[in-house]
Amino acid sequence: MPDVLDHASAIEAKFNQMALARQLDAASRQAGNQTSATECTECGDPIPEKRRQHIPGCQYCTPCQELADRGKL
Repeated sequence: MPDVLDHASAIEAKFNQMALARQLDAASRQAGNQTSATECTECGDPIPEKRRQHIPGCQYCTPCQELADRGKL
């Protein structure tokens, strides 16, 4: 029985990898089409050029993004 379960787990892991790859590809294509804000839409502070280059489409400075990720914005 463990062989069947191992095989099923391997198939599930492969499907998960494929789904994640599709999501990352879609997010990458969508982010490439977005323009980053030069100022944070929450606090108005400038967003550093490095952040805008690495995260296309960003709208928040790092501190505000951390708050948004925690659901506190």
